[in-house]
Order: sequence, then structure tokens, then C-alpha cells
Amino acid sequence: MDFNCLKSLSSPQQLRRFCLAGCATISAMTSHPAAFAPELLLVLVQQRMPFGKYQGRLLADLPLAYLTWFARQGWPPGQLGQCLALAYEIKHNGLSEVLAPLRKDPAE
Repeated sequence: MDFNCLKSLSSPQQLRRFCLAGCATISAMTSHPAAFAPELLLVLVQQRMPFGKYQGRLLADLPLAYLTWFARQGWPPGQLGQCLALAYEIKHNGLSEVLAPLRKDPAE
């Protein structure tokens, strides 16, 4: 995927449209319908893991093996569990580049 055209994302509305497109891409390439809010894509690149072996690491940067362990054992409750499940789907299906434009500083 080529995300060069997204360098001009400057408004919250533009970012939301991109997130919705990312949801559609993820939904189309996985066996699960998009059952998450588009805003969770932003949370993945902003929130850090609050506990465990990878405490302090961005959720988007957690290794697939760690996310697979959660998939087998069960997701934590609440938004953290939703984010980890989303990160698992993204990484498991090779869609990590969907998050690249969201990692950029909007001030740039």
C-alpha cells in the first residue's frame, strides 16, 4: 500500500476518514468484520502496554508471539483488550503498514 498521499492529513475529520478506510481494509483482509472503533487505530500508536513482559512498549509494537498468547489465553477486559485484539489482527494479517501514517506527528 502507498500512503504517501496521506502526508497532508491535518484535520481530525481527515484522520477519521483514514481510520475508517483502515477499518475497511482490515475487515476485508481478515475473517472478522470490523468490530472496533476507528479511533482504536490511534490508540495503538499512542498507548503503552501497562503491565507484563513488554510494559512500556507501544501497543502497535508488541510482538506477534505475545499477542498470539493473549489470543489463546483471553484478552484483558475493556479498551486494552480491544486494542490488543486489533493489534493481533493487524499483525497476523500483515497489515502493520496501515498504522505507519498514524505514527507521524501531525505538526510535521
